[in-house]
Amino acid sequence: MSEESLPVDALPEYAERVLEVAELIPPGRVMTYGDVAEWLGEGGPRQVGRVMALYGGAVPWWRVVRADGALLPGHELRALGHYRTEGTPLREASRSTEGHVPRIDMRRARWDGGDRAEGHT
Repeated sequence: MSEESLPVDALPEYAERVLEVAELIPPGRVMTYGDVAEWLGEGGPRQVGRVMALYGGAVPWWRVVRADGALLPGHELRALGHYRTEGTPLREASRSTEGHVPRIDMRRARWDGGDRAEGHT
């Protein structure tokens, strides 16, 4: 069974909470793995990254990113398509950057959880 077809009640509680946060991030904005862990008040960037790697396919995974704004290795083109569609602020890559893949402009794209969804505690 793929992660996209797992019923929500089959997910570990922490994973379910991480995925819920990923779904709150507005289009065109991002949170880092560490931001998500901080929002939840438990775990850390590695735990959030693991959840996203195992279960993130059913949520807007491209909105949970590395703190340096680098695109997810192996998924750069898919992520880039989402960022361009959503208007996520990007920094164009320099010619010396391998593959000339842009990075997320973290200063402009990072979401701090403002305008949180109703009911979040």
